[in-house]
Order: sequence, then structure tokens, then C-alpha cells
Amino acid sequence: MANIKSAMKRVRVIQKKTARNKMIKSQLKTAIKRFEEAIDKEQFDLAKEKLQFVDKKLKQAASKNVIHKNKASRKLSRLTKKLQRTVS
Repeated sequence: MANIKSAMKRVRVIQKKTARNKMIKSQLKTAIKRFEEAIDKEQFDLAKEKLQFVDKKLKQAASKNVIHKNKASRKLSRLTKKLQRTVS
């Protein structure tokens, strides 16, 4: 453990940021899982709603720098393609 006051503060700040990032990633994974469950059950109207929620969570994670903005775009693009393939 750090002895210097500023180093101890950095440890506390990092712990807060880690907890926030973990929470945001968990919400994102849950949203994606629910979207994929809706597709598996062939509930396409529900899947479209879930996709909008996933979009919101991806943009939120990207804006908070939890994930890279290009990763968020790529993920959304792939999920949208997945929905289009199953609907057609």
C-alpha cells in the first residue's frame, strides 16, 4: 500500500473508476444478452426495442471511455446485421 498521501488518493480514485466501469460493462452485457434472447425466441418487435436500448448503452459506455467509440459502432453494426438476417 502507498505511504504518500497523493498516492493513497490515486488508489481511491482508481477504485471508484474501476467500480463505475465494471457497472457500465455489466449493464451493457446484460442488455446485449437480453437482445440475443429476444432474437432466439423470435420476438422481433421486442428485439428491435432491445436493440435501441443496447444502442443507448453502447453510446453511454463510449462517451464515458469505458469502451472505444469504434468498438461501440462495430458492436451495434453487427447486432443490427444479426437482427436483419433473422427477420429476413
